[in-house]
Amino acid sequence: MCPFCGTESPYVIDRDLGQVAERDLAAALREAPAAEAEWQAARRSVQCQSCRAVMVYEAGRIGQNCEFCGSPALLAYDQVQSPIRPEGVLPFRIDRNRVRDDIRRWWRSKWFAPGRLARTALVDTVRSLYIPYWTFDAQAHCPWEAEAGHYYYVNVEGRDSKGRRVMRQERRTRWEPASGVVDHVFDDEPVPGTQGLPIALLRQVEPFPTSELVPYDTAFLSGHIVEHYQVVLTDASVQSQQQMHQALEQLCAGQVPGDTYRNLVIHPTWSGQTFKHILVPIWLLTYVFRAKPYQVLVNGSTGRMAGKYPLSVWKILFALMAIATLVLLGLLASQS
Repeated sequence: MCPFCGTESPYVIDRDLGQVAERDLAAALREAPAAEAEWQAARRSVQCQSCRAVMVYEAGRIGQNCEFCGSPALLAYDQVQSPIRPEGVLPFRIDRNRVRDDIRRWWRSKWFAPGRLARTALVDTVRSLYIPYWTFDAQAHCPWEAEAGHYYYVNVEGRDSKGRRVMRQERRTRWEPASGVVDHVFDDEPVPGTQGLPIALLRQVEPFPTSELVPYDTAFLSGHIVEHYQVVLTDASVQSQQQMHQALEQLCAGQVPGDTYRNLVIHPTWSGQTFKHILVPIWLLTYVFRAKPYQVLVNGSTGRMAGKYPLSVWKILFALMAIATLVLLGLLASQS
C-alpha cells in the first residue's frame, strides 16, 4: 500500500526470484554508446498511477513522488526505453527506524562532534534511494616482471655525538630480476553509476552483498527514490579495468620474492568479461548544522554507515591543551 495515498500495489513480491543474469561486455559496448547518448539528452512525461496527473522529469529519475498527490510515480524501464535495463535489485533489509537509531548512536560516538548534534539534527528527514551500480566479472592471466630487493647489512665506521669512532650497521639492498604469473577471477567488481552521491562515502559503505540480488521488479521500488545511471557503460567499463589493474598490481607485488621490489610491470590479458546493471539500496540523510550541509549514507542491506559531521572547536582545543599538559608533565618528570 502506498504510504501517501493508500493505493494498493498490483505486485506480489517474491523474495526468491532466481538468478540474475550476466551480460556479455564486448557485445554491449558495441551497441550502448549511441543509445546512451540519446537517452541522456532526453526528458520524459510521466502519468501518476494514482491521481493520473502528468509530469515532465529528467531521464535520470525513474522513480519520484507525484508533485500533485505525493504518490510514487513508478515506471518500468521498458516504458521509458532505457538503453540498459537493470538485471537485478538488492532489496532493503534495514528499516527506517533502525537507521534513525543507528545515526544517533553514530553521532554520539564521535567525540569531537558538538554535544547537541544528536539532539538538533533531524533524522526524520532520512530518505530511501535505489541507486545504480555496474558490476563486472573477468578472468585475468597476468605475467609480471620486477626487480626483487634483498636486504643485507654491512659494518660502517662512523662517529658518535661526542666525536668518538664507532662501528654501526648499514642496510644495503641487493637487486635481482624476478618474474611470475598471476591468474585471478574478478567477481562483481563494483562501479557506482551515480553522480548524485559522494563516491568517497559510497566506497565506505560498500560492499553490497550481490549474492542476494533478485531479478529486477518495479515492486521493489515502490515508495523509494530511484536513480537512472549517470555513468554510462563505456565509462564504467574503463573504470572497472583500472580497478582490476590496480588489484592485479597488488597481487603480483605479493608474489615478488625478497624484502622489497621496484620496476614492477604487469601484462594482463582478459577473458570471460561480463557485466550487470543493478540497483542497490541506500538510506540518505542530508542535514544542515550551523548553515553548513552534511550527509550520512547507510547501506540499506548491511547497515554499514559513513558520513560527514561538524567538529566542536571547544572539544578540539580542550584535547590539544590536555595533550600539551601531558607532554609538559612528561618533560618535567624526565628532568627530575
